[in-house]
Amino acid sequence: MITSLFLAKDKATNIIGLQWFDEDFYLLLIRLCVNIVFITILIRFLYYQKTKRKDYLFTYYLIGTITFFLCFGLKKLDIDTGMGLGLFAIFGIIRYRTDAIEIKEMTYLFLIIGLSVVNALASNQLSIAEMALINVFMVVLTYILEFLWLMKHETRKTINYERIDLITPDKAPEMKKDIETRTGLSINRFEIGKIDFLNDTAQVRIFYYAEEQEFSDYHVD
Repeated sequence: MITSLFLAKDKATNIIGLQWFDEDFYLLLIRLCVNIVFITILIRFLYYQKTKRKDYLFTYYLIGTITFFLCFGLKKLDIDTGMGLGLFAIFGIIRYRTDAIEIKEMTYLFLIIGLSVVNALASNQLSIAEMALINVFMVVLTYILEFLWLMKHETRKTINYERIDLITPDKAPEMKKDIETRTGLSINRFEIGKIDFLNDTAQVRIFYYAEEQEFSDYHVD
């Protein structure tokens, strides 16, 4: 009776010479769910909440998902050379032949790829709880760095300023107020660079916290 059941199962999972189902299917589903949950937290609730940039969401989700499936598939092949070439190709795509990726976006991309690789390649000796702990730790660390510890990021811009009559130490508060009125930014400090007395202009570098402004360098819709 037991033998017949195993034969029936073998026939059901092997049709026209192809294996349609095996014991790794449920493992794939569990790992995929863990991966999707944690990269969603990173992408939607940490990265997007902070930067408001939608242009990288598509890339992050698809790269994270395809990295997971690629690594999971290569692991089942159990070929060291193939695994090495596959991982080399994964990390090689970080260098696009298009515009350069900013360092912050590059970090999130590497983090998403790294978690996807861990979730896909974790051996049977690594429990689901341990794998979840790795993901939770990276998410919490990212949250602390992004929202708590490194909350304020000072941005700087260089502007051409024409009121050189204010470029004196005693008129610094008046100059600061004038720059804030013209730019609409609440600046922390400023530095005076090259002064052109012929055209009555000066290069002024202003410093401000982008997160505290109505518009920031990352606020792109």
